[in-house]
Amino acid sequence: MNTTLKQLLASDNVCFAEVIQHIDHLYAHTPTAFSNGAQQNAATENQGSAKVFFYAHLHKLSEADTLAMFVEHYESVKNTPTGDNHQNIRQFMEHGWSGIHFQGVALQEK
Repeated sequence: MNTTLKQLLASDNVCFAEVIQHIDHLYAHTPTAFSNGAQQNAATENQGSAKVFFYAHLHKLSEADTLAMFVEHYESVKNTPTGDNHQNIRQFMEHGWSGIHFQGVALQEK
């Protein structure tokens, strides 16, 4: 994780949109289908998650650091452990990196 992203995530008022903005500043995104445990994601859906997971993969982030990038969505999942929202986060919490499989390259450095 680069220093700018670490600083961003350390802020008390950061949101998921700012994490995506940071990724978009550094990388060109190609919509890419991916699976995450039991969750299947088409190239037309959940591309915010695709960006986070692919960025984290490129930077060899831990599962904990990857989850932190989901900011308020991860907090929502932690606050509702029996809920069914944010399935990509929930599946990643259950399966970790072994559950993530991309069908292409989602991000390329600008």
